[in-house]
Amino acid sequence: MQHEQFAAEAKNTPMEHKTNVMRELDRHKIKYNHYCYANTNAISGVEVAAALNQNPDKVFKTLVTAGKSKKNYIFMVPVAKELDLKKAAKSIGEKSVEMVKSKELSALTGYIHGGCSPIGMKKFFTTTIDETAKNFDTIIFSAGKIGYQVEMSLEDLSKVISYNYADIIE
Repeated sequence: MQHEQFAAEAKNTPMEHKTNVMRELDRHKIKYNHYCYANTNAISGVEVAAALNQNPDKVFKTLVTAGKSKKNYIFMVPVAKELDLKKAAKSIGEKSVEMVKSKELSALTGYIHGGCSPIGMKKFFTTTIDETAKNFDTIIFSAGKIGYQVEMSLEDLSKVISYNYADIIE
């Protein structure tokens, strides 16, 4: 019942403005769909997927980590799944990785917790997308602001950022 409520609210929400991610995609002439769920009560990634009436396996969250080497890394995983820190570390050749604290995100990436996108960060970080993304023609992820998402093909995403695939979920 709650999923239908989120979906109805998201569907009736007009796109109020473009985010920096959308402007970056426009600048590169990359085709994408955008969604606004700002007027819903969706908070978690699973709730966002429900608000957009989308398969949660197709909606990805962007996670920022720090390796043992003090380098930062980006991992994108389906919203209903958890990042396996051991698999993540192995995928990028680190001894270990840990999540960056929410209070450190803005200074590091330019984004806040819940609005982190792999596109448009202050600087580029090695990015790994869970290999399940290959199961879809397009994936959905944050447009860089809470309440906004973009959907695009992985091929088009590779025109804006470079990334690798790996099995990184629990």
